[in-house]
Amino acid sequence: MIRTIWLAGGCFWGCQKYFDRLPGVVETQVGYANGRTENPTYEQVKHENTGHAETVRVVYDDERLPLRELLAAYARVIDPTAKDRQGEDAGHQYRTGIYYETEADGALARAFLEELAGRYDRPILVEAEPLRQFFPAEEYHQKYLEKNPGGYCHIHFDD
Repeated sequence: MIRTIWLAGGCFWGCQKYFDRLPGVVETQVGYANGRTENPTYEQVKHENTGHAETVRVVYDDERLPLRELLAAYARVIDPTAKDRQGEDAGHQYRTGIYYETEADGALARAFLEELAGRYDRPILVEAEPLRQFFPAEEYHQKYLEKNPGGYCHIHFDD
């Protein structure tokens, strides 16, 4: 069954490249989620305190990649204890979050985060909230690291 979840994990460039490599991911799109403004631009999100998080819309085949496994993969590339920061990127737009459409996905996300908390001495700061809105980022951000292989990324790839 094809499903969708929205994952915020810092800079969306590296997150998109990472999710695109997971078997079972059908497509991804970077954008801005759960903020206070309509159709924000990158510059607005970066400089105008819009409240949006840089987020990746992940469309996946739940039979090949169950949500629990997708969330486990997500947790491997974030610091779930960092507030408004991942890697060298800092600001509220770089917070971590799991945004969902169904309460079943929300319950699974919250249970996953509770389990994750058992592995850390500090509080888990990943949001788990219903998706309020998602606005696709500008085209130049889509698949950015494919277009710009030397671009900065807080996620380390072997290629």
